[in-house]
Amino acid sequence: MKSITIKGSKREIVGKVATKALRNAGKVPCVLYGGEKPVHFSADELEFRHLVYTPNVYTASIELEGGDKFSAIVQDIQFHPVTDKIIHIDFYQLFDDKAVSLNIPVKLEGSAPGVINGGVLRFPNRRLRVKAIPGNLPDFINIDISKLKIGDKVFVESLMSDEFEILHPEDMVVVQVRTARAAIVVDEEEGEEGEEGATAEGEDAPAAEGEA
Repeated sequence: MKSITIKGSKREIVGKVATKALRNAGKVPCVLYGGEKPVHFSADELEFRHLVYTPNVYTASIELEGGDKFSAIVQDIQFHPVTDKIIHIDFYQLFDDKAVSLNIPVKLEGSAPGVINGGVLRFPNRRLRVKAIPGNLPDFINIDISKLKIGDKVFVESLMSDEFEILHPEDMVVVQVRTARAAIVVDEEEGEEGEEGATAEGEDAPAAEGEA
């Protein structure tokens, strides 16, 4: 999985007053959990733009003044309720031999024939919870939909890998092609018109015979 570098400084003083001062200076207070003890640090708000404001998922390489480096993932983000600015981030430290769970985006490839023929693509699960050691975490999970016809579904079971575990039931639907409601209505209307036409022809026939 790709990593974004975050450069920051350790926070020697924690508390509301110190935290407010950091935010006023354009910095985001952060805490790194998962190690022997929590690490409090801060970094410029701009440092997080590629890590937070993206549909992709990345690990973070945290580099602090003094030479300390940590590999981590975002555990929680707090935004200001009015401005939507980042006001706090919790990180969780990664270790090469310790598995972690992360929501990984699902990427669809190709065009489904069922959609071209009038079906509707339903994509209810755009992210899947995956568990793996950091080195095996995928950037995204690919699904080839180029053979999906109307009624076809892709289940979690078909996405299983030896490198990671998907933490969802095997029979959960990730993507499918459903019959369009409009197509059903059109079929029903055509069927009704056909029945009416047959009845009309049946009623006209005896009249024609009587006239003869």
